[in-house]
Amino acid sequence: MNLQGLKEIAPQCWSQPAGAGMAEVRLFASRDLLEAMDEKVREQISNVARLPGLVGAAMTMPDAHWGYGFPIGGVAAFDAEAGGIVSAGGVGFDISCGIRCLRSDLTLPQLLPHAEALANQLFRDIPAGVGEEGDLKLSVPEIERVMLQGAHWAVEQGYGVAEDLEYVEERGRVPGAVPAQVSDLAKKRQRGEMGTLGSGNHYLEVQVVDKIYDAAVAAAFGLRQDQVVISIHCGSRGLGHQIGTDYLVSLARAAGRLGIQLPERELACAPILSPEGQEYLGAMNAAINVALANRQMLTHLTRAAFARILPDANLDTLFDVSHNTCKVESHVVDGRARRLYVHRKGATRAFPPGHPDLPQKYRKAGQPVIIGGSMGTGSYVLAGLAGNPAWASASHGAGRAMSRNAALKRWQGRQLIDELRARGILIRTRSLRGAAEEAPGAYKDVERVALATEQAGLAKRVAFLRPVVCIKG
Repeated sequence: MNLQGLKEIAPQCWSQPAGAGMAEVRLFASRDLLEAMDEKVREQISNVARLPGLVGAAMTMPDAHWGYGFPIGGVAAFDAEAGGIVSAGGVGFDISCGIRCLRSDLTLPQLLPHAEALANQLFRDIPAGVGEEGDLKLSVPEIERVMLQGAHWAVEQGYGVAEDLEYVEERGRVPGAVPAQVSDLAKKRQRGEMGTLGSGNHYLEVQVVDKIYDAAVAAAFGLRQDQVVISIHCGSRGLGHQIGTDYLVSLARAAGRLGIQLPERELACAPILSPEGQEYLGAMNAAINVALANRQMLTHLTRAAFARILPDANLDTLFDVSHNTCKVESHVVDGRARRLYVHRKGATRAFPPGHPDLPQKYRKAGQPVIIGGSMGTGSYVLAGLAGNPAWASASHGAGRAMSRNAALKRWQGRQLIDELRARGILIRTRSLRGAAEEAPGAYKDVERVALATEQAGLAKRVAFLRPVVCIKG
């Protein structure tokens, strides 16, 4: 990215001043991360800054890269009362894609003799891959119940325990879901996909706490050196993707009907208070609940797989947070609280210490934030900070540094898996092509992303998680 016209106004915070018909743009990143980004990132977030009802600046996180509509890593808040809009391109197709992190009472020495058997068991028990379905086949009325009840539905069906819900964003269920606003095709696509991992950058990873940065917060999160943890990264599967596809059409029509000048057709949007805006939000919230239920089911399947290999192991939920949503939140603007619709596309909510929506156990420490690394590189647990300058948002992952096609030209799946095994990382995948596309070198350096996230005041590092076993689609 060309940094001409940008000014670093705070550590790791670069500003592009407001101009004619455009609000300020703020890019949170180190100079080297920013320079390595595609120019398209700046173009896309500048287009976001032209949308009606934007409050403050349009922003990108340190892991930002080109996406559909908003850049991935894009954050923007809108006020419904001021004509603010909602955009499907600001949420993403994989609605409520996120990470559920589980902590165990195992240490790495206890795990290693069983790592191979555990990898095989998880690969057998966790449905993963393009179009892969699970054993459960739901009727449309039952899918609609999932849309309304979220992870609560999964717990009621015996997938996990009620205590899990305390440590899920929104306590496992968001309000405002309207199943009637979800198409029959979207519901049909979800019929057999509950409790499945999917493909692409989704994964289930067994990890070890390799480094602790903040001992007090790590203790509050229940993390310790050499502890085994599990991260489950997935979303709302086919249902969420179909909702995104469906509403790009209706939101574009609404923009045309209402005379909204779209700077880019991929930013199809409608006023939040319009019929089309409300319909999209009803469908989006339904997809969020489906994703929360899906990760709850995968938590149950993971526990069952561990129990077959390590029957004395206990796995409990550290936290579950989404990173493709539009959430209604209260934020202070110019000294007064305002109700804002915060779009986070490839960005994680990061509430500060003391926030009333946090579990009591984490209230003093701040919200757990997970920055997921690429296959084989590791992940970070962070904590939300007071004074966050980006609507309590933080990075969600390493972020792609090259396209999947470019990765395929550079790496071969089998060779990559063998190289990772030599480093002590066991990969199980149904697609060698997919493994090559997700090569560690195809992503930004997760360490640099986490450091920039901390230095920008978005969230502070708590622990680094090194991978041991990775299950891919």
